[in-house]
Amino acid sequence: MYAKSLLFTTALIPALAMAGHAEEEWPEPVKEYYTGQVLFDRLELTRTDEEENVAVWDMMAWYGGDYHRLVFKSEGENIQDNGEPADLESAELLYGYLMSPFWSFQAGVGTRGSLSSDASMENYAVVSFMGLAPYWFEMDNSLMVNEEGDVQFVSETEYEWQLTQTSYLQPRIELTANLTDSDKYERESGLSNLRVGLRYRHEVSREFAPYIGIYWNGALGNTADQMKRMGEDTTETGVVLGARVWF
Repeated sequence: MYAKSLLFTTALIPALAMAGHAEEEWPEPVKEYYTGQVLFDRLELTRTDEEENVAVWDMMAWYGGDYHRLVFKSEGENIQDNGEPADLESAELLYGYLMSPFWSFQAGVGTRGSLSSDASMENYAVVSFMGLAPYWFEMDNSLMVNEEGDVQFVSETEYEWQLTQTSYLQPRIELTANLTDSDKYERESGLSNLRVGLRYRHEVSREFAPYIGIYWNGALGNTADQMKRMGEDTTETGVVLGARVWF
């Protein structure tokens, strides 16, 4: 008797829901709304093994609804007290579409280069897949094509290992590959750069979390060979002190 009643109730609920939606004057259960966020995932000061102090930023801002969003991303660095302008690694304006509960597709345009008045900026189109891979790895994979037709792929992967309710250990890997040669921007084809880092972060609040960390950065393949011919170091290590901030 109980099983039959449960079966009837289960079958009745969808019917009642459909009947409720048949009334046009009834309000929707959840109305669509728009919101946004500005997140500085990395806002830090780096001390390199060459005894240079480098200010680094890595941020993302977005505004929109559940499925459609306007996204802005920016990364860059500035070597302190050397008289040179900041290096803008990327500044991108993107349209984002939520493809699944854990992945979004993004497409738009970007620019990068030295932030000086006489600099020639590199403009490019970009498509990205950003989201959570299995086992909760956060990934941002981007394919960029500039005005010269040069193609580059960048993959960023992070994982947050929760130590306590407010502290995290976060490994981070960034891999860059040049799919074509670029004479204008002096880039060799092949795997170009690998950066590996580890940060310990403690949340003072959900919006403010200072961290300390270390990193290793190395050139790869043809890029490393080119740097060796020019007498440049192909690897770099350092310590970082910064904060993760969002609002």
